[in-house]
Amino acid sequence: MGAQDAARTARAGPARRPMRGRDPGEAHRAATPLELLFDLTFVVAVSQAAAQLHHALAEGRTGSGLFGYAAVFFAIWWAWMNFTWFASAYDTDDVPYRLLTLLQMAGVLVLATGVPGAFQHGDWALVVAGYVIMRAAMVAQWLRAAAADPAGRRGALRYAAGVALVQAGWVARLWVFGGWAAATFVVLVAAELAVPAWAEFRGSVTRWHPGHIAERYGLFTIIVLGEVILGSLTAIQSAVTDRGLSTPILLIAVGGLLLVFALWWLYFTGREVRLTTLRTALAWGYGHYVVFAALAALGAGLEAALDVTEHHAHLSELSAGLTVAVPVAVVLLLLGVLHRMTDAAAVGLWPLLAGAVAVLALGFGAPLLGPGGAVLGMGVAVAATLAAGLLAGRRAPAG
Repeated sequence: MGAQDAARTARAGPARRPMRGRDPGEAHRAATPLELLFDLTFVVAVSQAAAQLHHALAEGRTGSGLFGYAAVFFAIWWAWMNFTWFASAYDTDDVPYRLLTLLQMAGVLVLATGVPGAFQHGDWALVVAGYVIMRAAMVAQWLRAAAADPAGRRGALRYAAGVALVQAGWVARLWVFGGWAAATFVVLVAAELAVPAWAEFRGSVTRWHPGHIAERYGLFTIIVLGEVILGSLTAIQSAVTDRGLSTPILLIAVGGLLLVFALWWLYFTGREVRLTTLRTALAWGYGHYVVFAALAALGAGLEAALDVTEHHAHLSELSAGLTVAVPVAVVLLLLGVLHRMTDAAAVGLWPLLAGAVAVLALGFGAPLLGPGGAVLGMGVAVAATLAAGLLAGRRAPAG
């Protein structure tokens, strides 16, 4: 920002500021209180998605439950991701910016309200309404950026046009039924994912801050892990209240805590993430959809394993083991790929691959070990993977 822009900003005061692109090399850039408040509304949406996945798994509706979960979580993640990258480049923190962020927060809550209906009755109207509210606010933000920032105008206009067009498609999809529903969903998801690439490569590169983006993703990872802990604790508390503390419940509690802590450690172990190119940044950002969704699904899996232990679910012990093992294995493999891609790896890909294989083997061994023994084994396996990877890293020659 030049001296002339700074003078305009000072004259404008906090009520309204020109939406110029922020400096991507800005020192000590950190998440703002508004961003943290914004993230908290997503806790509700993630909680609703995970809870409905848990119910679907417990009732034996695995296929429909996973599809509904993937669809709802895409809406949650994509709206969060778009706001996060926009805010990294254009956070003016003035009154219009805050009010449009409030509108997006309202959209998150509307979406969360519609999640049970989407899972149980196939009624996606509220989910789409909440999603469109969030995305309409995002269009307004991009139009504001286009008006105030000549350097980024071309890209901002492409974002606004692309987002608005895809939202019209989501609304139209509410009247599509049968086999076309799944096909149009895939097409619209592909269109959503294509908008940033089209705007950035063909328009002008948005001046997002690499360090700020990495921090925001890390904070959201903590939020999702917190939801896993809360959901699991609630299920354990209910089981203990009904039948008292049993050995299988204790094993799941200890194993679940080990899993959460070891996965957190793996995520935050290593050098600072290096988003050196736009391709790397997009691949890293998009890859986190699977990471976030798998972490949240871990909570649903732990609750389903508790249900099987308490004989409250239409689920076999094998299925219960896999509902925990598969999300954990997916996270391990994705973290290995993403850390390697961004030169942030402290634990190599091969130890993580071995850990994923061990976790899956323990999931298949749930009928023999019991859900509690399998979950505890998975926790120990991931902790051992972490320890072995860190030890190998310390022994590796410098440079």
